[in-house]
Amino acid sequence: MSFFKRIFGKNKKQSEEQVEKKASLDAGLEKSKKSVISRIAKVFSGRRKIDEGLLDDLEEALMMSDVGVDTTERIIERLRKRAVWEAYLDQSELINMLREEIAHLLVGDDIGQALTNHSVFSVDELDSGDGPAVILVVGVNGVGKTTSIGKLAHRYKSEGKKVMLGAADTFRAAAVDQLKIWGDRVGVPVISQGMGADPAAVAYDTLESAKANDIDVVIVDTAGRLHNKVGLMSELTKIKTVMDKIVPGAPHEVWLVIDGSTGQNALVQAIQFSKATDITGLILTKLDGTAKGGAVLAVCDQIKIPVHYIGVGEKMENLQDFHPLEFIDSLLPESLDEK
Repeated sequence: MSFFKRIFGKNKKQSEEQVEKKASLDAGLEKSKKSVISRIAKVFSGRRKIDEGLLDDLEEALMMSDVGVDTTERIIERLRKRAVWEAYLDQSELINMLREEIAHLLVGDDIGQALTNHSVFSVDELDSGDGPAVILVVGVNGVGKTTSIGKLAHRYKSEGKKVMLGAADTFRAAAVDQLKIWGDRVGVPVISQGMGADPAAVAYDTLESAKANDIDVVIVDTAGRLHNKVGLMSELTKIKTVMDKIVPGAPHEVWLVIDGSTGQNALVQAIQFSKATDITGLILTKLDGTAKGGAVLAVCDQIKIPVHYIGVGEKMENLQDFHPLEFIDSLLPESLDEK
């Protein structure tokens, strides 16, 4: 029995909530799954031997699925090493071997340990002292940054936390208004000064208000002017300095939101932002409307920053914790007949 079947088999006890989340993940990755399966099926059809011809075709299929050149080469190299020992296989065995090698790439060689020890992000684990846990969110316009912040606020409020938002994206037109709409929708306060205000001043007011009102979690939106990296670095440095004066150690997390539907451009953005500032976590959005979900594998493999959440739909609950093995299982199911 394959490793993935042991993990996701029918005999595995799962709560109703876990089953619903996995079903939501499956549905959100449907377009990407169909794209990947159609290409992989052509490679494995009628073949039982792992030879250079199969590996060449598989390499092309993975790159066409937005897995990326470097990550694809790493996967192929791992398969090549196994080919000596497992030369003749049926199609299901080939698929499971590919799934396992992708898993090894993302979580390390001890998959079993990764399964039991993989922990989702929790704000309770942040060392914020007596003050609130402060999360700074960055990302270019149009990636779903404000929507993600709203969904995060909903999640943390649902967990019993007192949440406050800071509208420090004073550069983009309507950014402040959009965050206020989300604040009203979720039922959390939003601190703002309006378009054109000093973002650092907004951050200052947000943390001052948070301390005065015993807020547990503060999420601060920022402008994502990646085209001006020097300006971005200067602005974020100023915001961080002001935050640290109000709440020592803040921001405790800096998260980058990237649009998963942009394929390899998502990887490029992640690399560029990580050079501009210290990123501690990633949120990948809009995976439900794209066939380019394979790019998530490249981001996980090449950017050594944890992916905390993925967006697989418009509903509040569709911003899910990222579980690498569940993601692989939804993107590349065991049977190529699941089209």
